[in-house]
Amino acid sequence: MKAASCNRAMQIASACSGGATGDVGLTDAVEQRCEGDFLTRLKAQQKKAYQRAKDACDRKYSGEEGTMYISFAAFCRAKVAQRYSQRALKAASPTRAR
Repeated sequence: MKAASCNRAMQIASACSGGATGDVGLTDAVEQRCEGDFLTRLKAQQKKAYQRAKDACDRKYSGEEGTMYISFAAFCRAKVAQRYSQRALKAASPTRAR
C-alpha cells in the first residue's frame, strides 16, 4: 500500500510471492494501491467493466485445484487493476509536443 506507484506495488508483490494462497494479501494491497489511481474517476459502466474483468480472472481458475491457482487468480486481478491504473495515468498526463 505504501509503494510509490501501482507498478512498484506490483513489482514488490511479484518479488515476494510464494505461488500460494498467501499471495492474496499481497495482491489485495496491489489492487488497492492501483485503484487509488482511477477508481473514483470511473463512471458506473466503467466500474462494471472493471469488475467483470476481475471476475473473469476468478472464473478462469475456478475449476482448478490447488493453492497456486488461487495465487494465479489473485495476480490476474492485480494485473487488471494495474492496466486500469496505467491507462488512467496515461490519459491524465499532458501530451508531449512533437
